[in-house]
Amino acid sequence: MRQIVLVGFLQAQNCTNLVSSWRHPASRTDFTSPAFYQRIGQVLEEGKFHLAFFDDRLSMPDLYAHDYRHTVEHGIRCVKLDPVATMMAMGFGTKYLGIGATNSTTYYQPFHVARMYQTVDHMIGGRAAWNVVTSVNDGEAQNMGQDIHTDHEERYDRADEFVEIVLRSWDGWEDDAIEVNRETGRFADPDKVHHTDFEGKFLRSHGTFTVPRSPQGHPVLIQAGSSGRGQRFGARWADTVFVGYPDKKFGMREYAGFKKMVADQGRDPETVPVNTILYPVVAESRAEAEDKKAEIDKQYREIDGLSLLSEALNFDFAKKSMDEVFTDEELGGMSGMQAMRDRVMQAIGRNPTVRDFLNVTKRGRPREAIVGTAKDVADRMEDWFTDRACDGFVISATHVPGAYEDFVTHVVPELQRRGIYHKDYAGTTLRENLGLPRPAIGEWKR
Repeated sequence: MRQIVLVGFLQAQNCTNLVSSWRHPASRTDFTSPAFYQRIGQVLEEGKFHLAFFDDRLSMPDLYAHDYRHTVEHGIRCVKLDPVATMMAMGFGTKYLGIGATNSTTYYQPFHVARMYQTVDHMIGGRAAWNVVTSVNDGEAQNMGQDIHTDHEERYDRADEFVEIVLRSWDGWEDDAIEVNRETGRFADPDKVHHTDFEGKFLRSHGTFTVPRSPQGHPVLIQAGSSGRGQRFGARWADTVFVGYPDKKFGMREYAGFKKMVADQGRDPETVPVNTILYPVVAESRAEAEDKKAEIDKQYREIDGLSLLSEALNFDFAKKSMDEVFTDEELGGMSGMQAMRDRVMQAIGRNPTVRDFLNVTKRGRPREAIVGTAKDVADRMEDWFTDRACDGFVISATHVPGAYEDFVTHVVPELQRRGIYHKDYAGTTLRENLGLPRPAIGEWKR
């Protein structure tokens, strides 16, 4: 029976993806400690979440007015720990929870990413996932030794080659290659260890990988690109995708379109869960939930939204007054998250202003938050899930660990009572718990 997938949306930083969360009176402040992340992981595991994943960018949001001072002063994701090291800390504090982290195909090398994630998969018992991104802005480029960010389409073309090299590397050792036969002195069968041989337009790799196959074959691949090119990339490579559908009608249309893309790649669409973001604000009564939402809203500052828009769209929003209309040239020059730009333009029906961007995207605020009781939140989730607007939900916490504790205490039992969410983990690896088959050597070559 089809059941909901639950994912915890995390950052290894001073706030959740809601940048004002550090101001919330119930937020923990020990965000540089392993105990902070282990506690969150334990809460998610108590709620039988399939996966927690760490979003990441390679710079703080300092493109607004091209000055980092506002970022630091207002705590707008100014602290960013390495997500892979952080996922290891969480992994050592949990037993079943899948854990993913983000690494960019734009600024890393395939061998590095392949070795890192395959190693982590061994270290945490087959629960690792890699969130594949192409990076979005000039700040990341400058931190990584370049002047400006590369073209959107070219980033994805390079990413295709990058992922292929990673998968070739992960398939470098067959499952039974290692013998460790002390009597014969034979450690492994060289006929079952294969050379990586790839020559592409952007990347090349001609070596032998150094990490054997991991407990789940290889880590799960996550992808969250929502542009047309990003969706095609996800349909080809991803084991699961994360989306941000603004309403059910839109979600049903996009969901069906993406599943068709998956099928067109010769893959089974039912094995690629589509998970949309959800901001739940839940309590025993609606009145109490409304009070919680009021406290959350009180923490927002306009500078949060302006800074995050500049970061996401790779355009300095300080150049424009609040009600000044963007020119066609300025809109065309936004080289970051183009799906976000396109969504705003479609919603407004003309060239938008800065205020339009803030109002439509609700950047820095809990967009389309579901505020109410466990029944209210579960009703919404069941409605979207049943009508095939998604397969699961990326739960975004307004503050931690309290928002996750509320969800696990109130909503999870209601979903389980309705029979649309599992009561226990199916196995020990992330693939088992997501219902994904263990990949055979070379299976990705379609």
